[in-house]
Amino acid sequence: MEKEYVIGVTGASGIVYARRLLEVLAGKARVHLIVSGTAREIAVHEGVSLDGFPVIEEDNRNLAAEIASGSFKYDGMAIVPCSMKTLASVSAGFSDTLIARAADVCLKERRRCILVLREMPLSRIHLRNMLAADEAGATVMVASPPFYGRPQTIDDLVDMVVARVLDHLGVEHDIGKRWSGYDDDATVH
Repeated sequence: MEKEYVIGVTGASGIVYARRLLEVLAGKARVHLIVSGTAREIAVHEGVSLDGFPVIEEDNRNLAAEIASGSFKYDGMAIVPCSMKTLASVSAGFSDTLIARAADVCLKERRRCILVLREMPLSRIHLRNMLAADEAGATVMVASPPFYGRPQTIDDLVDMVVARVLDHLGVEHDIGKRWSGYDDDATVH
């Protein structure tokens, strides 16, 4: 049976993470894509297109979509990037959009729900919301790429974050570099 995922894209900088996730995931699984209005504006500003992928596009205003029901089975959800507003909605169970409702369904049905935050610094409100989301069962990730792979490009940095999202969704992939210890030529001071 083909795996099925919901990908939400909200109004935070870092739409490139969503694009890369779609590049890898859309060919391996059935994907429902929900893009908020603000995310669409930011995508234009950042010069990133989310068009052209074999996905099922969902309207963020459609709370009657099949993915808004716990009876609709899918394997998990990632919100990439996840704005602080969306984090607040998810952590409080306030389902005023399809993205927030689908995340609420993931949590109540005990499915994988990954929130990839792209904000700094973090206020106490953000930290409390992150803790509440974690306590509800979400996996909270901050888009903070590692440097042990000695990235050469922005794409390398993006891949490291997206690789972690794919790992947590349970999707096999070959992007990013996994830690394998220090290289022989690396000197640690």
